[in-house]
Amino acid sequence: MKSSQLGFNPDYTKDAPTLEQISGLVGDAILEFGVPWCGHCQAARPAVKEGLSEHSQLPHIKVYDGKGKTLGRAFRVKLWPTLILLHDGTEVARLVRPLNADEVRQLLAQCK
Repeated sequence: MKSSQLGFNPDYTKDAPTLEQISGLVGDAILEFGVPWCGHCQAARPAVKEGLSEHSQLPHIKVYDGKGKTLGRAFRVKLWPTLILLHDGTEVARLVRPLNADEVRQLLAQCK
């Protein structure tokens, strides 16, 4: 995993990992699906950043989602942003459109 993906990652990447790469992750990680122009994604950014600030070693993978993007469809993402907590590549919990850092902290409290 790239070091730029540890802790809060400010940018959505169009070079999304494959489902096989996600399945192969070891330990906990956060997948965040969205797009830079999404108002909900922009509004959630401060809450996500603050919530993740206490988990600086947790990989935060921001995935540029949209029509034809297979990773988002594999995780059945319907709304942006969607944060998915993974453990060993398997979904543990998800949070859709967080409004405050406490919601993000509650999600991260489920880290193993």
